Amino acid sequence: MFFKRVIMVVPLCAYAVTASAQTDHVGITDTIHRIGEVTVERRRVERTVSTATPMQTVDKEVIQQLGLTNLSDAVKRFAGVNVRDYGGIGGMKTVSVHNLGAHHTAVSYDGLTVSNTQAGQIDVGRFSLDNVQNVTLAIGADDQLMQSARHFASAGIISIQTERPVFEDGNKQALRVRLNGGSFGLVNPSLRYWQKLGQQTALALNGNYMRADGTYKYTLVNGRYKTEEKRYNSDIYTINGEANLYHTFSDGSQLDAKAYWFHSHRGLPGAVTLYNPVSNERLHDEDFFSQFLFRKAFNEQWQLHARLKYTHSWTRYEDTNPKYKGGHQDDISRQNEYYGSITAGWAPTREFGISLAQDLSVNNLRNNINVSDNPQPANPDRVTSLTALTVKYSVAHFDIWTNLVATYATEHVEIRYKPENKKRLSPTVAFSYRLLHDEAMHVRLMYKSTFRMPSFNDLYYLRMGNTGLKPEKAHEYSVGLTWGGLKVGKAHLNTTVDAYYNDVDDKIVAFPSTYVWKMANFGKVSIHGVDVTVSADIPLVRQVELLLSGAYTYQKSVDKTEGSASYNRQLPYTPQHVVNASLVVRTPWVDLGYSVMTQGKRWSSAQNTPEYLIKAYWEHTLTLSHLFTFRHCRLNVTGKVQNLTDEGYEIIKYYPMPGRSWNLGATVYL
Repeated sequence: MFFKRVIMVVPLCAYAVTASAQTDHVGITDTIHRIGEVTVERRRVERTVSTATPMQTVDKEVIQQLGLTNLSDAVKRFAGVNVRDYGGIGGMKTVSVHNLGAHHTAVSYDGLTVSNTQAGQIDVGRFSLDNVQNVTLAIGADDQLMQSARHFASAGIISIQTERPVFEDGNKQALRVRLNGGSFGLVNPSLRYWQKLGQQTALALNGNYMRADGTYKYTLVNGRYKTEEKRYNSDIYTINGEANLYHTFSDGSQLDAKAYWFHSHRGLPGAVTLYNPVSNERLHDEDFFSQFLFRKAFNEQWQLHARLKYTHSWTRYEDTNPKYKGGHQDDISRQNEYYGSITAGWAPTREFGISLAQDLSVNNLRNNINVSDNPQPANPDRVTSLTALTVKYSVAHFDIWTNLVATYATEHVEIRYKPENKKRLSPTVAFSYRLLHDEAMHVRLMYKSTFRMPSFNDLYYLRMGNTGLKPEKAHEYSVGLTWGGLKVGKAHLNTTVDAYYNDVDDKIVAFPSTYVWKMANFGKVSIHGVDVTVSADIPLVRQVELLLSGAYTYQKSVDKTEGSASYNRQLPYTPQHVVNASLVVRTPWVDLGYSVMTQGKRWSSAQNTPEYLIKAYWEHTLTLSHLFTFRHCRLNVTGKVQNLTDEGYEIIKYYPMPGRSWNLGATVYL
């Protein structure tokens, strides 16, 4: 994007005054000479265009203009992403990048990954965008050197960066109060408080509360018959808070400390089958973590980043049903993680840099769920070591980034079944070349090898566990063309096109055995597709601007397991075509946002037969917002209507999504 910067000669004037005060004779410095304005134009090229690995970002401004309230809403805007949404405000939402599965997608919160060794996947529905600066998706890995080994080891990573305190006009405090309300009984107040504790220290406190009954109407289709039904047991109650301390030491090193707590109580409405609206499943979650990030630059060549984190998660699942002995099931799980990471970086020249990252984590799980055919809980403990060596070289138009991750994992269990130790080397090579000297046009190539460890559920859960599971291995290949800062008339464009191919071996699936289902390494999957992103800034008239963005994904993910009944069929819940687009009109009076999302037809089973077909859908959202400025405060008011056409659709079979809904929000900045 072109933009103008007017440079006034204030430094020259200041020098003239100073020189005049220091001399007795009259000269050129005795008089201030003002020269004409000089207009300098330069291109603002998005980092997503210049990186060697595919990257996409949604920032705070877009989040506000489109009325995005949940992390899953932001992630759905990315190309190459599948979000499995089980419906409703409290429904679970997991993310798969390039259809590799949610277990291959890491979620990072302010530089440290969020863990769940029991399930192996993260419910992104629990993260609010209330205090988020930006959300970034890196496919393969971010090409920055000073990351943890966990980041380098992931097939794709979603990074959440929260806002850091900013104090204006000499203030030492800043307060923000927000209230959202809307359909399905939604009430969602939040509070943010910033305090400056000294010249180099700041404190940030954030609190968020949400409740909703979650009851919404849907249309049940059974052959030729249609009935209007209501979705029950979808209520949710959540509360979370975090405290952040930011300190800069006298030598310039920085320490960020965070304590985070989340608690939820929700109903699980279950699948809609046989006109049965009854569901008694309840889920209670509680998560706490504290983390520390220390950054120090010894000189222009040497850097050090150190990370520490402790996580405790508690989950309780309840269900009342005659199928259980005693008519009630009550599963309680507790897991802990102790994590440390250190990254050392050396950049002897501007063109060359190298880093070495070492991570160590200890995970344990304690619950009352029996392991396969054994009345004694497994109570597993896992120790994982990750070592990542990264080299980056840039010269002229050429960038190359290469990485090697070494993984070693060992486990201890309190029963006789002990999985084998896991060892693996996983390389990555990424390449970027600038095609034109005066244009930000790049071609990029990437290869990445990753694997995902079996989760504790895969290994031990009920009678499905299989301690002989191998890690699921994936190979990612991509080639792309990017062009940033392109000027077409008054419009300024950024665009990326990436074609990819993924090969997955030893895929972990639930496989039928003689009497029960077992987790097994059964299958080979071939995935190929194309991701396209476009963004444009178009000035219309004075103080009126049009912002356009869009993403398109084509993907073909098929089962390549020899002898499989679903050989060469599209994998479940994989639409071939996904499109999302947004339009924002910024004016001095009101900001108007419109977004649309569509997924093509897909199947809930690998059989790909008509009875498993899930139809395509379109979802339209309209947002209006305006910022009022008063003497001592600012007020931002937002209104949103989601699913504007009231279309009934499903993302997961038998889990109907809500129809038209509304949301009103007001934010006061003091």
